[in-house]
Amino acid sequence: MAEERRRSSLHAAFFCHGTALMVHLLVLAVAALTRCPSASAAAAGCDLFRGRWVVDDSYPLYDASACPFVPSAFDCRRNGRPDADYLRLRWRPDGYRLPRFDGLDFLRRWRGKRIKFVGDSLGMNQWVSFVCMLHAAVPAPARVTVLKTNGMAVSTVRFEDYDVSVVLHYTRFLVDVVKEDVGRVLNLGSMRRKATSWLRADLVVFNTWHWWTYKGAGQEWDLVHDGNGTYHRDMDRLTAFSKGLATWARWIDANVDPSRTRVFFQGISPSHYNYKPTEPESSDAAEATPTPVVGCYNRTQPLDDVATDAAGSGSQITAAQAVVQEVIGAMSTPVSLLDITELSQLRIDAHPSVYREPGRTAADCTHWCIAGVPDAWNQIMYAVLLQQD
Repeated sequence: MAEERRRSSLHAAFFCHGTALMVHLLVLAVAALTRCPSASAAAAGCDLFRGRWVVDDSYPLYDASACPFVPSAFDCRRNGRPDADYLRLRWRPDGYRLPRFDGLDFLRRWRGKRIKFVGDSLGMNQWVSFVCMLHAAVPAPARVTVLKTNGMAVSTVRFEDYDVSVVLHYTRFLVDVVKEDVGRVLNLGSMRRKATSWLRADLVVFNTWHWWTYKGAGQEWDLVHDGNGTYHRDMDRLTAFSKGLATWARWIDANVDPSRTRVFFQGISPSHYNYKPTEPESSDAAEATPTPVVGCYNRTQPLDDVATDAAGSGSQITAAQAVVQEVIGAMSTPVSLLDITELSQLRIDAHPSVYREPGRTAADCTHWCIAGVPDAWNQIMYAVLLQQD
């Protein structure tokens, strides 16, 4: 067991006699959802995040056109995407089947509770998926209230018949970006501006990473404050990310009561801008499409394995994963890591690409179509919550 506690990845420990034992690793272990199918599978350890995407004709779990919360940026079908095969794929972990998401069951279990998603636009991606999954489960006519405050920074969907609120707090870095005389300062040691409002929740899902890599015109800050009184014009982005995430971890440990609030971290969602296939998907497609397939453009099938995308997502994604695992592993508060990177890397077909909001022509290979990949993230989270109850 001591050796198990030293492992830094997120796994579920299974035992063949059918009893699932919850194990705290350096990263909080995800509990076993079903029995292991064999002694060898139990010995190897089952992993919710290793598996493959399979065709399921009962998918998608909801019709995005019937969900009133989907922003244009994620509504690929409404924006003209002609193919639909990407909607009919279900994530299947190796060796067992995840329980199907049951929105009514979730609302009944979490009656009177507040769920929050705190993070950037990829956190918004997951939030939109989640409220659509719940909305689709509520019998019509659904009594739902939508509130927006501070512009678009805070959005709340309240399911009135269940007294359940699902809140989005939009923040790119988790730590503070403040305006000082010297300019916009990314303060790696401070979470004073918005964090207190994140405490009033029974379940919180955090994420950050995407904006830490931006440079030039897209960069959201002018200087970095390292928390020790020193300002920097720039800093190695992984180092800055590690320092900022460590500040978040200390804040969680100091302020969150784990007997009241369950904490998840989304993990690192990959982009596919640099993907270059070694060969076309089919000879017919190659002849019919003179434009080379670069990034996620014109991709309609998932990748066969993560290794295929090694150049597409880059080593920085792997390094960011390691930072997240190390920081969460050192925390005293239980945090469940949704280690979504590899399962999402396979889904090069599921980005908005050129089917994004009107007026935006560049392909979006970062976010995800709704319905789509974030539904699997939420299905895994639901399964973990079932096991923890």
